[in-house]
Amino acid sequence: MIIHLVRHPPVVKAWQKRCYGQSDPGLSHKGRRMIVPLVEQLAALKPGVIIHSDTVRTRAIAEPLADRLGTASIADPMWRERDFGTWEGQTWHAIYRATGNAMDGMMTDPENFRPGGGETTRALATRIAGAMRNLPPTNCIVVISHGGPIACARAICTGVPLQQLAALIPSTGSVTIL
Repeated sequence: MIIHLVRHPPVVKAWQKRCYGQSDPGLSHKGRRMIVPLVEQLAALKPGVIIHSDTVRTRAIAEPLADRLGTASIADPMWRERDFGTWEGQTWHAIYRATGNAMDGMMTDPENFRPGGGETTRALATRIAGAMRNLPPTNCIVVISHGGPIACARAICTGVPLQQLAALIPSTGSVTIL
């Protein structure tokens, strides 16, 4: 099985320097311009299944891809970004001013640190491991998701420790093959 993990394109400018995790901002102008080329690239793969996290920013690719292929896309909230609790919607700068380097806890203490009272890195990785186990058996799958879940999937497949997860986060609008 080949899994093509797609990180959504860039979100609207007002959210680009914010912690948006499970919040649901739309795509920026640049992000919307990336949809057609991404759909063309992914359609050429002829995936047997298209899965997305059921957010505006992932549906923007999944739905036109499914239409292009004459199939359906599957919304799976297991592929949503990390829950950042009370940090959601705040700027990263404001979070740093309020907490200092506490955000480093996502990497230094993946078992226990809950950003904004949200989801630990271990909980995110466990959720993504479950999502991967639930993938339907087919030769080619496209999953449209977010940076954190994609980094977790990569770590799970390669054995990279969760403390190094930040290095596995792909750029927006990119495709990662597992």
